[in-house]
Amino acid sequence: MAFRQGFSAAATVLALTFGSNAHAENHASGDMVVATVNGTEITLGHMIVLKQRLPAQYQQLPADVLFEGILDQLVQQTLLGNQATDLSRGSRIVLENEERSLRASEEIQRITEGALTDEALQTAYDETFGDVDPETEYNASHILVETEEEAQALVDELEGGADFATLAQEKSTGPSGPNGGQLGWFGKGAMVAPFEDAVVEMESGTVSVPVQTQFGWHVIRLNETRLKDAPALDEVRGDLSETLQREAIEGRVAELTEDASIDRVEAGAIDPNLLNDLSLIAD
Repeated sequence: MAFRQGFSAAATVLALTFGSNAHAENHASGDMVVATVNGTEITLGHMIVLKQRLPAQYQQLPADVLFEGILDQLVQQTLLGNQATDLSRGSRIVLENEERSLRASEEIQRITEGALTDEALQTAYDETFGDVDPETEYNASHILVETEEEAQALVDELEGGADFATLAQEKSTGPSGPNGGQLGWFGKGAMVAPFEDAVVEMESGTVSVPVQTQFGWHVIRLNETRLKDAPALDEVRGDLSETLQREAIEGRVAELTEDASIDRVEAGAIDPNLLNDLSLIAD
């Protein structure tokens, strides 16, 4: 896109037509006509929509530069477009698909706006978290070795007073070894079953017997536990909103499908590879 420097003839016409910038802004609307090309009107709305579809590098340009460039492009498109009396078959199909998509998007917007009320969000929150008991979280460290004998030897050293973090740094083959075996806080489901089962049965400050998983043999120290309350509504608002929107859209589509008369080709009736044949949409 070529962006002209300085004021264009179109800008001069705008200034004469609408007066000062402040006056134009006070009366601005998407239907404001910014140019007329052989009787075809170009509106501020056309410019706004085109701006939203510009590549990112153009979006960063100053508004005055963008204004002139966008208006230039729309004028040029109108001049060229008015010469095309008939659209190709491919272009007509593109327009049909675009209109179908835009209409569907409008309906989706209407559905989701109706679904995302404060009352609906609160109800979804109460149904999801209202009866949830506080979850126990665990803070543990471990030392990972290859054999049960090595793991038992570590248990013996720890019972003799050895420092867990030091042994982890020296002996552990796991990625947490350099950090003293520290795994941080985690809840149920975060660890593989044998490891989790052992942790759940432990008391804070104790060390486990050797525990085998697919990664090797573990010696686990449970550092402490805590209860984690259900998240506040604001913390899960985004997830709940997505769920409500999805359910509302799926429900509406199901209703429309049930009431609609839909005839479609049976699976296998058309060769799927025809999707790659552009000659089928050529004139």
